[in-house]
Amino acid sequence: MLSRLGDRLAAFFRATAPDPFVIAVLLTLVTAGLALVRTDATPASLVDAWTGQDQGQLGFGKDGVWRLLAFAMQMCLILVTGHALASTRPVLWTINKLAALPRTGPQAVVVVAFAAALLGLINWGLALVGGAIIARRVGLAMRARGIAVHYPLVAAAGYMGLLVFHGGFSGTAPLKVTTEKDIAELFGSGGAGGGLPIAPIPIDDTLLSPMNFIITGGLVLLAPLVLALLHPRAGGGNGAAAMIRTPDRYVREGGERAGEGAGALPAGGFDGERPGAFVRLMEDTPIINGVLAAIIGVWAWGYYFPGGGKASGAMSLTPDSVNLTMLMLGLILHGTPRRYIAAVEEAASGCGAIIIQFPLYAGIMGMMQASGLTKLIAEDISGASTPGTLPLMTFLAATVVGLFIPSGGAQWAVQGPIALQTAADLGVEPSKMVMAIAYGDQLANMPQPFWALPLLAITGVKARDIIAYTVIVMGVGMLWVGAWLLVL
Repeated sequence: MLSRLGDRLAAFFRATAPDPFVIAVLLTLVTAGLALVRTDATPASLVDAWTGQDQGQLGFGKDGVWRLLAFAMQMCLILVTGHALASTRPVLWTINKLAALPRTGPQAVVVVAFAAALLGLINWGLALVGGAIIARRVGLAMRARGIAVHYPLVAAAGYMGLLVFHGGFSGTAPLKVTTEKDIAELFGSGGAGGGLPIAPIPIDDTLLSPMNFIITGGLVLLAPLVLALLHPRAGGGNGAAAMIRTPDRYVREGGERAGEGAGALPAGGFDGERPGAFVRLMEDTPIINGVLAAIIGVWAWGYYFPGGGKASGAMSLTPDSVNLTMLMLGLILHGTPRRYIAAVEEAASGCGAIIIQFPLYAGIMGMMQASGLTKLIAEDISGASTPGTLPLMTFLAATVVGLFIPSGGAQWAVQGPIALQTAADLGVEPSKMVMAIAYGDQLANMPQPFWALPLLAITGVKARDIIAYTVIVMGVGMLWVGAWLLVL
């Protein structure tokens, strides 16, 4: 029954879901419309908020569509360095061993979803690219063995790291309330008496709490199960057989994408001339890669093994540290600049959607925050709550807000103070409110193509191919999280 539901929803979304770029534009219009209806914003003020133009000045500031430029570059580098690392022979060998485990289509979905979820608990950046790469390699392995598998469903499984990441060690909300400085930055200033409304919240009360073990652990197990049940049966008579396919159109003859395993550009120029000895020395030997990797290695040693009783950077990975680490490993494992550049150039073709769409979502964030719409939505839902229902209502508010503000950090900066102040006023445990926002933010990722762009680029599927399955997982996840927020 669940697989038939998945088939029908998939058919519906394939027929009706537009390209993620179109979705971003439509969300921009919806946000502007809501701001005009619910707030005092004017069309001119919304245009200024969207473009980031400084009032009364020529030129632009760092808000609006320009707000996420640095972040967009980080995402492009995560895609490029991660893809380049995954195309090295040692990593391909490891991933291929994992890809050889499943013997049926549903097993393939379970392997990919579970692996992606585990990566998500470690770091969302790793999950973003790692889940996608594992999904593609599993699809290729199933194709090579002649096993029918629903490739878009496998790709959706590779997205499951973003379903659980905020309950893991890279979640913004639980990591940004652990010190008085964090709380002070969140509220900007103290309460009416000049103090802070809540005390710092250690991760023992958030990430390492029994509630998070139950909720996040349940999501890690539920997502693979639900996706496996969604896998259609070949020849089932309901159109499923036509959708069971492997990524043939994403691979070249020999079963590998360009850059995977081949890893070398032609040694000659356009005219076929052989480069001189110096060029060959620089491009076809490990000298250049080794020098750059050694420089990064100095940083990596101090970051991951700081000594002096300091915590390892592995416990607080950032997009920058992930990118530097993957760059260093990719340089080492590819060996020569020629091989590494070949892998990078092949991967960079997938950055187009990120480059053009991240500014649109930044503009949406700018309009929502400048108009006060985000605060209004959060206050409306929190105001209708009792102490017993406040965590649930905050979770639902976070899910709604997350559809418009996909950046967890930006959402926390706006919704966090409202939720924690309300919790203090009603006597609700603040740690529970922190996690309620975290759960809502991560579930909002499922129908939101913002975070799926790197996965779509790596796997080659379209957003309309996977959204039906991620929406179903989101629905199950909302029931799971909502029930436990009421019980615990």
